[in-house]
Amino acid sequence: MTQSVVVQGEWPFFPPNVCSLSFLGTVGQCGNQIGCCFWDLALREHAAVNKKGIYDEAISSFFRNVDTRVVGDGGSISKGKICSLKARAVLIDMEEGVVNEILQGRLRDVFDSKQLITDISGSGNNWAVGHKVFGSLYQEKILEKLRKSAEHCDCLQCFFVIHSMGGGTGSGLGTFLLKVLEDEFPEVYRFVTSIYPSGEDDVITSPYNSILAIKELNEHADCVLPIDNQSLFDIISKIDLMVNSGKLGAAIKPKSLVTSSTGVFKKRQEKPFDAMNNVVANLLLNLTSSARFEGSLNMDLNEIIMNLVPFPQLHYLVSSLTPLYTLADVNIPPRRLDQMFADAFSKDHQLIRADPKHNLYLACALMVRGNVQISDLRRNIERLKPSLQFVSWNQEGWKTSLCSVPPVGHSHSLLALANNTCVKPTFIDLRQRFMRLYKKKAHLHHYLQIEGMEESCFTEAVSSLSALIQEYNHLDATKSMPVEDLPRLNIAM
Repeated sequence: MTQSVVVQGEWPFFPPNVCSLSFLGTVGQCGNQIGCCFWDLALREHAAVNKKGIYDEAISSFFRNVDTRVVGDGGSISKGKICSLKARAVLIDMEEGVVNEILQGRLRDVFDSKQLITDISGSGNNWAVGHKVFGSLYQEKILEKLRKSAEHCDCLQCFFVIHSMGGGTGSGLGTFLLKVLEDEFPEVYRFVTSIYPSGEDDVITSPYNSILAIKELNEHADCVLPIDNQSLFDIISKIDLMVNSGKLGAAIKPKSLVTSSTGVFKKRQEKPFDAMNNVVANLLLNLTSSARFEGSLNMDLNEIIMNLVPFPQLHYLVSSLTPLYTLADVNIPPRRLDQMFADAFSKDHQLIRADPKHNLYLACALMVRGNVQISDLRRNIERLKPSLQFVSWNQEGWKTSLCSVPPVGHSHSLLALANNTCVKPTFIDLRQRFMRLYKKKAHLHHYLQIEGMEESCFTEAVSSLSALIQEYNHLDATKSMPVEDLPRLNIAM
Protein backbone atom coordinates (compact mmCIF):
# COMPACT_ATOMS: atom_id res chain seq x y z
CA MET A 1 0.00 0.00 0.00
CA THR A 2 1.36 3.43 -0.90
CA GLN A 3 1.28 6.85 0.68
CA SER A 4 0.45 9.94 -1.30
CA VAL A 5 0.63 13.63 -0.48
CA VAL A 6 -2.21 15.85 -1.63
CA VAL A 7 -1.35 19.38 -2.43
CA GLN A 8 -4.67 21.06 -2.66
CA GLY A 9 -1.44 20.49 -5.13
CA GLU A 10 6.92 7.86 -8.63
CA TRP A 11 7.99 5.70 -9.83
CA PRO A 12 10.33 4.38 -7.26
CA PHE A 13 10.05 0.66 -6.53
CA PHE A 14 8.12 -0.16 -3.37
CA PRO A 15 9.14 -3.34 -1.56
CA PRO A 16 6.32 -5.68 -0.52
CA ASN A 17 4.35 -4.65 2.57
CA VAL A 18 5.86 -1.16 2.61
CA CYS A 19 3.12 1.41 2.98
CA SER A 20 3.57 4.22 0.47
CA LEU A 21 1.97 7.58 1.08
CA SER A 22 0.39 10.34 -0.96
CA PHE A 23 0.37 14.06 -0.30
CA LEU A 24 -2.41 16.41 -1.39
CA GLY A 25 -1.83 20.05 -2.30
CA THR A 26 -4.93 22.17 -2.79
CA VAL A 27 -4.39 25.57 -4.37
CA GLY A 28 -6.87 28.44 -4.70
CA GLN A 29 -10.56 28.64 -3.89
CA CYS A 30 -11.67 25.84 -6.19
CA GLY A 31 -8.81 23.52 -5.22
CA ASN A 32 -9.47 23.93 -1.51
CA GLN A 33 -13.22 23.45 -1.86
CA ILE A 34 -12.67 20.18 -3.73
CA GLY A 35 -10.03 19.22 -1.17
CA CYS A 36 -12.52 19.82 1.64
CA CYS A 37 -15.00 17.44 -0.05
CA PHE A 38 -12.24 14.88 -0.57
CA TRP A 39 -11.13 14.81 3.07
CA ASP A 40 -14.73 14.62 4.29
CA LEU A 41 -15.55 11.68 2.00
CA ALA A 42 -12.22 9.95 2.73
CA LEU A 43 -12.89 10.04 6.48
CA ARG A 44 -16.41 8.68 5.96
CA GLU A 45 -15.08 5.93 3.69
CA HIS A 46 -12.42 4.79 6.14
CA ALA A 47 -14.86 5.01 9.07
CA ALA A 48 -17.23 2.67 7.23
CA VAL A 49 -14.44 0.09 6.80
CA ASN A 50 -12.39 0.63 9.95
CA LYS A 51 -14.96 -0.15 12.65
CA LYS A 52 -12.43 -0.68 15.44
CA GLY A 53 -10.73 2.70 15.10
CA ILE A 54 -7.29 1.19 14.49
CA TYR A 55 -4.65 3.19 12.62
CA ASP A 56 -3.89 0.88 9.70
CA GLU A 57 -2.09 1.05 6.37
CA ALA A 58 -5.25 2.08 4.50
CA ILE A 59 -5.86 5.21 6.52
CA SER A 60 -2.13 6.02 6.81
CA SER A 61 -1.98 6.59 3.05
CA PHE A 62 -3.54 10.04 3.47
CA PHE A 63 -3.57 10.64 7.25
CA ARG A 64 -1.04 10.82 10.08
CA ASN A 65 -1.97 9.59 13.54
CA VAL A 66 -0.87 12.22 16.06
CA ASP A 67 -0.72 12.32 19.83
CA THR A 68 -1.85 15.89 20.46
CA ARG A 69 -0.38 15.79 23.99
CA VAL A 70 3.12 15.90 22.49
CA VAL A 71 4.35 19.39 21.64
CA GLY A 72 5.86 19.92 18.18
CA ASP A 73 6.17 17.28 15.46
CA GLY A 74 7.20 14.37 17.65
CA GLY A 75 3.75 13.00 18.33
CA SER A 76 3.28 10.69 15.33
CA ILE A 77 1.89 7.24 16.18
CA SER A 78 2.57 4.48 13.64
CA LYS A 79 0.21 1.82 15.01
CA GLY A 80 -2.55 1.18 17.53
CA LYS A 81 -5.71 3.15 18.24
CA ILE A 82 -6.50 6.30 16.28
CA CYS A 83 -5.71 9.29 18.46
CA SER A 84 -5.99 12.38 16.24
CA LEU A 85 -5.86 12.22 12.45
CA LYS A 86 -4.01 14.90 10.50
CA ALA A 87 -4.32 15.08 6.72
CA ARG A 88 -1.15 14.78 4.66
CA ALA A 89 -1.79 18.08 2.91
CA VAL A 90 -0.84 21.66 2.31
CA LEU A 91 -3.64 24.19 1.77
CA ILE A 92 -2.63 27.23 -0.26
CA ASP A 93 -4.77 30.25 -1.10
CA MET A 94 -4.00 33.91 -1.49
CA GLU A 95 -7.38 34.80 -0.01
CA GLU A 96 -8.26 33.57 3.46
CA GLY A 97 -11.99 32.97 3.02
CA VAL A 98 -12.22 29.30 1.98
CA VAL A 99 -9.36 28.13 4.19
CA ASN A 100 -10.89 29.91 7.19
CA GLU A 101 -14.23 28.22 6.47
CA ILE A 102 -12.49 24.83 6.49
CA LEU A 103 -10.76 25.62 9.79
CA GLN A 104 -14.06 26.62 11.35
CA GLY A 105 -15.99 23.65 9.96
CA ARG A 106 -16.20 19.99 10.91
CA LEU A 107 -12.75 19.27 9.40
CA ARG A 108 -10.98 21.79 11.63
CA ASP A 109 -9.20 19.09 13.66
CA VAL A 110 -7.75 17.46 10.52
CA PHE A 111 -5.52 20.47 9.79
CA ASP A 112 -3.34 22.82 11.79
CA SER A 113 -1.70 26.16 11.07
CA LYS A 114 1.55 24.47 9.96
CA GLN A 115 -0.26 23.15 6.88
CA LEU A 116 -1.63 26.49 5.68
CA ILE A 117 -0.24 29.18 3.40
CA THR A 118 -2.57 32.16 2.96
CA ASP A 119 -2.53 35.84 2.09
CA ILE A 120 -5.30 38.43 2.12
CA SER A 121 -5.02 40.27 -1.19
CA GLY A 122 -5.72 37.48 -3.68
CA SER A 123 -4.27 37.11 -7.18
CA GLY A 124 -6.89 39.22 -8.94
CA ASN A 125 -7.68 36.52 -11.56
CA ASN A 126 -4.17 37.05 -12.93
CA TRP A 127 -1.86 34.09 -13.60
CA ALA A 128 1.19 36.36 -13.46
CA VAL A 129 0.38 37.55 -9.93
CA GLY A 130 -0.07 33.98 -8.69
CA HIS A 131 2.95 32.55 -10.50
CA LYS A 132 5.47 35.40 -10.53
CA VAL A 133 4.57 37.49 -7.47
CA PHE A 134 3.22 35.02 -4.91
CA GLY A 135 5.39 32.21 -6.24
CA SER A 136 8.56 34.13 -5.44
CA LEU A 137 7.14 35.49 -2.19
CA TYR A 138 6.08 32.12 -0.76
CA GLN A 139 8.58 29.72 -2.37
CA GLU A 140 10.62 29.15 0.79
CA LYS A 141 7.52 28.76 2.94
CA ILE A 142 6.05 26.23 0.49
CA LEU A 143 9.34 24.30 0.44
CA GLU A 144 9.52 24.27 4.24
CA LYS A 145 6.02 22.82 4.59
CA LEU A 146 6.57 20.26 1.83
CA ARG A 147 9.80 19.06 3.41
CA LYS A 148 8.18 18.79 6.84
CA SER A 149 5.29 16.78 5.37
CA ALA A 150 7.65 14.52 3.43
CA GLU A 151 9.60 13.78 6.63
CA HIS A 152 6.47 12.11 8.02
CA CYS A 153 6.17 9.79 5.01
CA ASP A 154 8.00 6.46 5.17
CA CYS A 155 7.65 5.95 1.43
CA LEU A 156 6.31 8.95 -0.46
CA GLN A 157 4.68 7.75 -3.66
CA CYS A 158 3.09 10.77 -5.27
CA PHE A 159 1.89 14.33 -4.97
CA PHE A 160 -1.66 15.25 -5.90
CA VAL A 161 -2.28 18.87 -6.86
CA ILE A 162 -5.84 20.16 -7.16
CA HIS A 163 -6.41 23.56 -8.76
CA SER A 164 -8.51 25.45 -11.27
CA MET A 165 -7.22 26.88 -14.53
CA GLY A 166 -9.36 30.01 -14.80
CA GLY A 167 -8.42 32.05 -11.72
CA GLY A 168 -5.14 33.61 -10.67
CA THR A 169 -4.04 31.62 -7.63
CA GLY A 170 -5.06 28.17 -8.89
CA SER A 171 -3.57 28.61 -12.36
CA GLY A 172 -0.51 30.66 -11.35
CA LEU A 173 0.56 29.48 -7.91
CA GLY A 174 -0.79 25.98 -8.59
CA THR A 175 1.57 25.50 -11.53
CA PHE A 176 4.40 27.22 -9.64
CA LEU A 177 3.95 24.55 -6.98
CA LEU A 178 4.42 21.86 -9.65
CA LYS A 179 7.81 23.28 -10.59
CA VAL A 180 8.83 23.40 -6.92
CA LEU A 181 7.79 19.75 -6.49
CA GLU A 182 9.73 18.71 -9.59
CA ASP A 183 12.88 20.47 -8.40
CA GLU A 184 12.69 19.25 -4.80
CA PHE A 185 11.28 15.74 -5.32
CA PRO A 186 12.21 14.80 -8.91
CA GLU A 187 11.55 11.07 -8.44
CA VAL A 188 8.06 11.47 -6.96
CA TYR A 189 5.23 11.49 -9.48
CA ARG A 190 3.01 14.56 -9.78
CA PHE A 191 -0.70 13.93 -10.43
CA VAL A 192 -2.73 17.06 -11.22
CA THR A 193 -6.50 17.50 -11.20
CA SER A 194 -7.19 20.64 -13.25
CA ILE A 195 -10.63 22.25 -13.41
CA TYR A 196 -11.08 23.96 -16.77
CA PRO A 197 -13.39 26.99 -17.12
CA SER A 198 -16.53 26.77 -19.21
CA GLY A 199 -17.18 29.08 -22.15
CA GLU A 200 -19.55 31.08 -19.95
CA ASP A 201 -16.95 31.62 -17.23
CA ASP A 202 -17.36 34.97 -15.48
CA VAL A 203 -13.57 35.55 -15.33
CA ILE A 204 -12.87 37.37 -18.58
CA THR A 205 -9.13 36.64 -18.39
CA SER A 206 -9.60 32.90 -17.85
CA PRO A 207 -8.39 32.03 -21.40
CA TYR A 208 -5.07 33.79 -20.67
CA ASN A 209 -4.73 32.06 -17.31
CA SER A 210 -5.59 28.66 -18.77
CA ILE A 211 -3.14 28.85 -21.68
CA LEU A 212 -0.30 30.06 -19.46
CA ALA A 213 -1.07 27.26 -17.00
CA ILE A 214 -1.21 24.56 -19.71
CA LYS A 215 2.38 25.32 -20.72
CA GLU A 216 3.46 24.62 -17.13
CA LEU A 217 1.37 21.43 -17.01
CA ASN A 218 2.99 20.27 -20.25
CA GLU A 219 6.44 20.74 -18.75
CA HIS A 220 6.11 19.85 -15.07
CA ALA A 221 3.20 17.39 -14.56
CA ASP A 222 3.46 13.63 -14.94
CA CYS A 223 -0.27 13.03 -15.28
CA VAL A 224 -3.17 15.50 -15.64
CA LEU A 225 -6.86 14.77 -15.20
CA PRO A 226 -8.61 17.66 -17.00
CA ILE A 227 -12.15 18.28 -15.78
CA ASP A 228 -14.57 20.68 -17.43
CA ASN A 229 -16.85 22.81 -15.26
CA GLN A 230 -19.60 22.62 -17.86
CA SER A 231 -19.48 18.81 -17.95
CA LEU A 232 -19.78 18.66 -14.16
CA PHE A 233 -22.75 21.02 -14.30
CA ASP A 234 -24.42 18.93 -17.02
CA ILE A 235 -23.92 15.71 -15.06
CA ILE A 236 -25.45 16.95 -11.83
CA SER A 237 -28.29 18.61 -13.76
CA LYS A 238 -29.15 15.21 -15.24
CA ILE A 239 -29.08 13.64 -11.78
CA ASP A 240 -31.36 16.39 -10.45
CA LEU A 241 -33.76 15.87 -13.33
CA MET A 242 -33.94 12.10 -12.88
CA VAL A 243 -34.40 12.26 -9.11
CA ASN A 244 -36.93 15.10 -9.14
CA SER A 245 -38.95 13.57 -12.00
CA GLY A 246 -39.43 10.38 -10.02
CA LYS A 247 -38.23 8.27 -12.95
CA LEU A 248 -35.97 6.33 -10.64
CA GLY A 249 -38.86 5.59 -8.32
CA ALA A 250 -38.22 4.53 -4.72
CA ALA A 251 -35.20 2.47 -5.68
CA ILE A 252 -32.75 5.36 -5.44
CA LYS A 253 -30.68 5.69 -2.28
CA PRO A 254 -30.13 9.42 -1.68
CA LYS A 255 -27.00 8.77 0.39
CA SER A 256 -25.44 7.04 -2.59
CA LEU A 257 -25.49 10.12 -4.81
CA VAL A 258 -21.93 11.10 -5.63
CA THR A 259 -23.11 14.70 -5.70
CA SER A 260 -23.95 14.71 -2.00
CA SER A 261 -21.62 14.55 0.99
CA THR A 262 -24.34 14.85 3.62
CA GLY A 263 -26.54 11.94 2.61
CA VAL A 264 -29.46 14.27 1.96
CA PHE A 265 -30.48 15.25 -1.54
CA LYS A 266 -31.38 18.93 -1.73
CA LYS A 267 -32.68 21.16 -4.48
CA ARG A 268 -29.82 23.27 -5.70
CA GLN A 269 -29.49 26.75 -6.98
CA GLU A 270 -28.15 27.83 -10.37
CA LYS A 271 -24.50 26.97 -9.67
CA PRO A 272 -24.41 23.85 -7.48
CA PHE A 273 -20.68 23.94 -6.85
CA ASP A 274 -20.84 21.64 -3.80
CA ALA A 275 -22.35 18.86 -5.88
CA MET A 276 -19.83 19.41 -8.68
CA ASN A 277 -16.94 19.34 -6.20
CA ASN A 278 -18.21 16.06 -4.74
CA VAL A 279 -18.08 14.39 -8.14
CA VAL A 280 -14.38 15.33 -8.42
CA ALA A 281 -13.73 14.19 -4.83
CA ASN A 282 -15.29 10.80 -5.65
CA LEU A 283 -13.04 10.53 -8.70
CA LEU A 284 -9.96 11.00 -6.48
CA LEU A 285 -11.23 8.45 -3.94
CA ASN A 286 -11.72 5.85 -6.66
CA LEU A 287 -8.36 6.71 -8.20
CA THR A 288 -6.57 5.96 -4.92
CA SER A 289 -8.79 3.06 -3.75
CA SER A 290 -6.46 0.32 -4.97
CA ALA A 291 -3.54 1.91 -3.14
CA ARG A 292 -5.55 2.09 0.09
CA PHE A 293 -7.62 -1.10 0.22
CA GLU A 294 -7.22 -4.78 -0.57
CA GLY A 295 -8.44 -6.28 -3.80
CA SER A 296 -8.03 -9.23 -6.12
CA LEU A 297 -6.34 -7.05 -8.73
CA ASN A 298 -4.54 -4.01 -7.31
CA MET A 299 -3.23 -1.09 -9.35
CA ASP A 300 -0.66 1.22 -7.84
CA LEU A 301 -0.60 4.87 -8.82
CA ASN A 302 2.76 4.52 -10.52
CA GLU A 303 1.23 1.86 -12.77
CA ILE A 304 -1.24 4.39 -14.15
CA ILE A 305 1.58 6.52 -15.54
CA MET A 306 3.65 3.53 -16.63
CA ASN A 307 0.75 2.03 -18.61
CA LEU A 308 -1.30 5.03 -19.72
CA VAL A 309 1.35 7.61 -20.63
CA PRO A 310 3.41 6.26 -23.56
CA PHE A 311 4.85 9.70 -24.40
CA PRO A 312 5.81 12.34 -21.78
CA GLN A 313 3.79 15.22 -23.25
CA LEU A 314 0.63 13.18 -23.90
CA HIS A 315 -0.17 12.80 -20.21
CA TYR A 316 -3.77 14.10 -20.22
CA LEU A 317 -6.27 11.42 -19.17
CA VAL A 318 -10.01 11.69 -19.77
CA SER A 319 -12.02 10.38 -16.81
CA SER A 320 -15.53 9.03 -16.37
CA LEU A 321 -17.31 7.85 -13.24
CA THR A 322 -20.22 5.43 -13.01
CA PRO A 323 -22.74 4.90 -11.56
CA LEU A 324 -23.66 8.39 -10.42
CA TYR A 325 -26.25 6.77 -8.18
CA THR A 326 -26.82 3.22 -6.99
CA LEU A 327 -30.08 1.30 -7.01
CA ALA A 328 -31.27 -0.13 -3.72
CA ASP A 329 -30.43 -3.79 -4.21
CA VAL A 330 -26.89 -4.90 -3.44
CA ASN A 331 -26.83 -7.95 -5.72
CA ILE A 332 -25.66 -6.95 -9.21
CA PRO A 333 -27.58 -8.56 -12.08
CA PRO A 334 -25.28 -9.00 -15.10
CA ARG A 335 -27.33 -6.64 -17.24
CA ARG A 336 -26.91 -3.76 -14.77
CA LEU A 337 -23.20 -4.47 -14.35
CA ASP A 338 -22.77 -4.45 -18.11
CA GLN A 339 -24.55 -1.11 -18.24
CA MET A 340 -22.03 0.34 -15.80
CA PHE A 341 -19.20 -0.55 -18.20
CA ALA A 342 -21.12 0.79 -21.20
CA ASP A 343 -21.78 4.08 -19.37
CA ALA A 344 -18.06 4.55 -18.69
CA PHE A 345 -17.49 4.93 -22.44
CA SER A 346 -20.55 7.10 -23.06
CA LYS A 347 -19.95 10.80 -23.70
CA ASP A 348 -22.62 11.62 -21.08
CA HIS A 349 -20.40 10.27 -18.27
CA GLN A 350 -17.14 11.97 -19.26
CA LEU A 351 -15.84 14.70 -16.97
CA ILE A 352 -14.85 16.79 -19.96
CA ARG A 353 -16.94 17.40 -23.07
CA ALA A 354 -15.60 14.52 -25.11
CA ASP A 355 -16.63 11.36 -26.91
CA PRO A 356 -13.82 8.81 -26.47
CA LYS A 357 -15.75 6.06 -28.21
CA HIS A 358 -15.44 7.86 -31.55
CA ASN A 359 -11.81 8.86 -31.12
CA LEU A 360 -8.48 7.09 -30.83
CA TYR A 361 -7.26 5.36 -27.65
CA LEU A 362 -3.62 5.21 -26.70
CA ALA A 363 -4.47 3.25 -23.55
CA CYS A 364 -7.32 2.78 -21.07
CA ALA A 365 -7.55 1.90 -17.36
CA LEU A 366 -10.63 0.50 -15.64
CA MET A 367 -10.65 0.83 -11.85
CA VAL A 368 -13.52 -1.20 -10.39
CA ARG A 369 -14.65 -1.22 -6.77
CA GLY A 370 -17.02 -3.58 -4.99
CA ASN A 371 -18.36 -7.05 -5.59
CA VAL A 372 -17.26 -7.55 -9.18
CA GLN A 373 -15.46 -10.63 -10.48
CA ILE A 374 -12.40 -10.68 -12.73
CA SER A 375 -14.48 -12.72 -15.20
CA ASP A 376 -17.06 -9.89 -15.37
CA LEU A 377 -14.28 -7.39 -16.04
CA ARG A 378 -12.73 -9.47 -18.81
CA ARG A 379 -16.09 -10.25 -20.38
CA ASN A 380 -17.00 -6.57 -20.60
CA ILE A 381 -13.65 -5.61 -22.08
CA GLU A 382 -14.10 -8.24 -24.79
CA ARG A 383 -17.67 -7.02 -25.37
CA LEU A 384 -16.59 -3.37 -25.73
CA LYS A 385 -13.39 -3.92 -27.73
CA PRO A 386 -15.01 -4.03 -31.20
CA SER A 387 -16.55 -0.57 -30.69
CA LEU A 388 -13.33 1.11 -29.52
CA GLN A 389 -10.37 2.07 -31.68
CA PHE A 390 -6.87 1.74 -30.22
CA VAL A 391 -3.60 2.82 -31.82
CA SER A 392 -2.15 0.10 -34.02
CA TRP A 393 0.89 -0.41 -31.79
CA ASN A 394 -1.12 -0.88 -28.57
CA GLN A 395 -4.19 -2.94 -29.41
CA GLU A 396 -4.14 -4.55 -25.95
CA GLY A 397 -3.65 -1.26 -24.12
CA TRP A 398 -5.86 -2.08 -21.12
CA LYS A 399 -4.96 -1.78 -17.43
CA THR A 400 -7.43 -3.03 -14.83
CA SER A 401 -7.88 -3.09 -11.07
CA LEU A 402 -10.41 -4.62 -8.71
CA CYS A 403 -10.75 -3.17 -5.21
CA SER A 404 -12.99 -5.15 -2.87
CA VAL A 405 -14.11 -2.08 -0.86
CA PRO A 406 -16.92 -0.15 -2.60
CA PRO A 407 -17.55 3.58 -2.08
CA VAL A 408 -19.82 4.53 0.83
CA GLY A 409 -23.46 3.96 -0.16
CA HIS A 410 -22.60 1.93 -3.25
CA SER A 411 -22.30 -1.75 -3.99
CA HIS A 412 -19.94 -1.17 -6.92
CA SER A 413 -18.43 1.60 -9.01
CA LEU A 414 -16.15 2.13 -11.99
CA LEU A 415 -13.62 4.84 -12.80
CA ALA A 416 -12.36 4.81 -16.37
CA LEU A 417 -9.22 6.70 -17.35
CA ALA A 418 -8.53 7.06 -21.07
CA ASN A 419 -5.52 8.44 -22.88
CA ASN A 420 -7.57 9.41 -25.89
CA THR A 421 -7.41 12.00 -28.67
CA CYS A 422 -10.91 13.17 -27.68
CA VAL A 423 -9.23 15.65 -25.31
CA LYS A 424 -8.05 17.66 -28.33
CA PRO A 425 -11.27 19.71 -28.87
CA THR A 426 -10.98 21.06 -25.31
CA PHE A 427 -7.52 22.41 -26.14
CA ILE A 428 -8.65 23.79 -29.51
CA ASP A 429 -11.57 25.58 -27.86
CA LEU A 430 -9.26 27.13 -25.24
CA ARG A 431 -6.85 28.29 -27.93
CA GLN A 432 -9.68 29.94 -29.89
CA ARG A 433 -10.92 31.77 -26.80
CA PHE A 434 -7.35 32.85 -26.03
CA MET A 435 -6.80 34.20 -29.56
CA ARG A 436 -10.01 36.26 -29.48
CA LEU A 437 -8.59 38.21 -26.55
CA TYR A 438 -4.96 38.17 -27.60
CA LYS A 439 -5.58 39.51 -31.13
CA LYS A 440 -7.04 42.64 -29.55
CA LYS A 441 -4.35 42.72 -26.83
CA ALA A 442 -7.29 43.00 -24.45
CA HIS A 443 -6.35 43.02 -20.74
CA LEU A 444 -2.73 42.27 -21.66
CA HIS A 445 -1.39 45.27 -19.73
CA HIS A 446 -2.57 43.72 -16.43
CA TYR A 447 -0.08 40.91 -17.02
CA LEU A 448 2.79 42.84 -18.59
CA GLN A 449 3.03 45.20 -15.62
CA ILE A 450 4.11 42.25 -13.44
CA GLU A 451 7.88 41.91 -13.13
CA GLY A 452 9.16 38.99 -15.16
CA MET A 453 6.18 38.95 -17.56
CA GLU A 454 6.79 39.68 -21.21
CA GLU A 455 4.63 39.25 -24.28
CA SER A 456 6.84 36.30 -25.23
CA CYS A 457 5.32 34.43 -22.27
CA PHE A 458 2.01 34.42 -24.16
CA THR A 459 3.44 33.46 -27.54
CA GLU A 460 5.47 30.63 -25.99
CA ALA A 461 2.41 29.38 -24.11
CA VAL A 462 0.18 29.27 -27.19
CA SER A 463 3.01 27.62 -29.15
CA SER A 464 3.27 24.94 -26.47
CA LEU A 465 -0.47 24.29 -26.72
CA SER A 466 -0.38 24.24 -30.52
CA ALA A 467 2.44 21.68 -30.43
CA LEU A 468 0.32 19.52 -28.11
CA ILE A 469 -2.67 19.77 -30.45
CA GLN A 470 -0.41 18.82 -33.36
CA GLU A 471 0.69 15.69 -31.51
CA TYR A 472 -2.96 14.63 -31.26
CA ASN A 473 -3.46 15.48 -34.94
CA HIS A 474 -0.62 13.12 -35.87
CA LEU A 475 -2.26 10.35 -33.87
CA ASP A 476 -5.69 10.99 -35.38
CA ALA A 477 -4.13 10.72 -38.85
CA THR A 478 -3.29 7.09 -38.08
CA LYS A 479 -6.91 6.10 -37.39
CA SER A 480 -7.49 4.81 -40.91
CA MET A 481 -4.25 2.83 -41.00
CA PRO A 482 -4.67 -0.94 -40.92
CA VAL A 483 -3.64 -2.75 -37.77
CA GLU A 484 -0.52 -4.78 -38.36
CA ASP A 485 -0.91 -8.47 -37.70
CA LEU A 486 2.52 -8.99 -36.20
CA PRO A 487 3.83 -12.55 -36.01
CA ARG A 488 3.97 -13.96 -32.51
CA LEU A 489 7.11 -15.45 -31.03
CA ASN A 490 7.05 -19.25 -31.06
CA ILE A 491 8.76 -20.96 -28.16
CA ALA A 492 10.24 -24.36 -28.81
CA MET A 493 9.46 -26.87 -26.10
